[in-house]
Amino acid sequence: MVVLEINQNPGLLQNITLGYDIYDNYFNERLTYDITADLLSTDQRNIPNYSCGRQNGLLAVLERADSEISSQISTILKNYKIPQTGKRTKYCDLRPFFSDIDQFGEKAFHCSYSKHSLSVKGRQRCREEEELEALPQDLVEKILSQERYSIYNTVRAVAHALNAAYSARSKRMLMVKGKDLEVQRVQPWQLHWFLRNGYNVSMDGVYFDENGAPSANWDIVKWVAFPNKSIAEVQFGSIKASKDIKFTIKQDAIMGPSGMKQCTESCRHGYAKVIQEGKPACCFDCAPCKEGTVSTHEDADLCTRCLEDQHPNRERNECIPKIKIFLSSEEPLGISLALFALLLCLTNSFVLGIFIKHLRTPIVKANNRDLSYILLVSLLLSFLTCLLFIGRPGRVTCLLRQTAFSILFSTAVSSVLAKTITVVLAFMATKPGNKTRKCLGKTLGNAIVFSCTLVQVVICTVWQGIAPSFPGSDLRSLPTQITLQCNEGSAAMFYAALGYLGFLAAVCFVVAFLARNLPGAFNEVKLITFSMLVFCSVWVTFVPTYWSTKGKYVVAVQVFSILASGSGLLGCIFVPKCYIILLRPHLNSKEHLMRRIKVGM
Repeated sequence: MVVLEINQNPGLLQNITLGYDIYDNYFNERLTYDITADLLSTDQRNIPNYSCGRQNGLLAVLERADSEISSQISTILKNYKIPQTGKRTKYCDLRPFFSDIDQFGEKAFHCSYSKHSLSVKGRQRCREEEELEALPQDLVEKILSQERYSIYNTVRAVAHALNAAYSARSKRMLMVKGKDLEVQRVQPWQLHWFLRNGYNVSMDGVYFDENGAPSANWDIVKWVAFPNKSIAEVQFGSIKASKDIKFTIKQDAIMGPSGMKQCTESCRHGYAKVIQEGKPACCFDCAPCKEGTVSTHEDADLCTRCLEDQHPNRERNECIPKIKIFLSSEEPLGISLALFALLLCLTNSFVLGIFIKHLRTPIVKANNRDLSYILLVSLLLSFLTCLLFIGRPGRVTCLLRQTAFSILFSTAVSSVLAKTITVVLAFMATKPGNKTRKCLGKTLGNAIVFSCTLVQVVICTVWQGIAPSFPGSDLRSLPTQITLQCNEGSAAMFYAALGYLGFLAAVCFVVAFLARNLPGAFNEVKLITFSMLVFCSVWVTFVPTYWSTKGKYVVAVQVFSILASGSGLLGCIFVPKCYIILLRPHLNSKEHLMRRIKVGM
């Protein structure tokens, strides 16, 4: 009706007819985008920027959407510099109001929805000739009263701005091919200046000030939906524009009458809004933030992820720094492993001392004394390398610990392999006519140990040369902790060194297993077989355990594997010999040894 009033006013927009299109987006974001595209299109199909057929001459968009949907409209319209006016409202569940709008559109404008009201393809354009007399008067008043002065004043403000723009344009006439004079058409972006500079007359005086802000008196109202599907307007405050803006709230009217259906309460910190499809934008669910994310304010649209060195607190409303951890020598686990390593070092030293003291006894000589010394010394140093794994990682410790472990354990396993081969060759040399006697001696055993160890030295040298180990931090494995660890530089070289060690152990086990049935005088082969079985079992279980463990326990797994496999070699090979040397000395004699040889033969 306000458009009809403007078009019939001879003082406004002479020779220009003001038109309009009415859309209802049902507070749905998807439908809002479709409607905005329809406004920018001239055909039945929504194709913006394509001009064909009748032009709609869009100059301004008047909307009453909530803040979120209004910003979506603005995102599209700003590309075309089309003015957008209206006030921001937070709507709740007003489905009864939507029902009235449906009736109004169907009866007055002959609009119908062939599908659900939110279906894009089900929407049809309305006729542009309203027939208000076809509606009951109470329904007309009910619909129009919902937005009464606001829409009326906004439309008049745009009309006066457009009139002022054309009045200014009439002073500058353009000649078209030297025949006729016509006023240049006002473009949408040219209305901005007039809307901001006082050309906005309404029923209640000035509608906008020079900055485009409302300066009239306002009633603050809300719509109450009752169980009987009726709605009513309830005023609970007012804003009076003067030198000092007066803001009045009626506390007793805020809650409204009983039976009113309230909108969703605000989402607390630690939660984010989840929009319910097909419902007003203010009706949403509150979903807790997922692991690793937080929301630091109410009604958050999304939960944000913390920085890599931070993690959410229990309430997921704040990011706090992660705790730095490593296998410390001051915690129970680190202390236990360190004490275990020192205990094995003392035990290893005690065994070495026994062998040195009884170096001329038959049992020490018969088991290749030099190789026994090499094995005991390499095991002793291997136990000491475990201390490099305990404590805060440093540049020196990261360079030394994997290299020292790999080389020393390769020396220990190769010495066991040399002992096994020596025993097998010694048994073969007892057979008449066998030429293997020439191969026996210190040279063969030392050559095996040196060559096998040299291969591991080359692997570790290449490893630390191309990709040296260095201190680093693991920020992602644990959600609340940062693990300080040594970055091995090259995972391929690390597993190459470990794989070579496993290869030596497997060869040693196979040789010892095949020679396990040698005569009783050479029972060390049986001890070697059992010790290598323990050694291989430990390192076979190490790999999956190493991959499945996180944090400081990764280092603890490797330290435990070193101690367990080393203690297996020490206990299985040397404890039986120490038992004979210390507790059964009468068995440690040449006569007893020769007697067992004859029995075995």
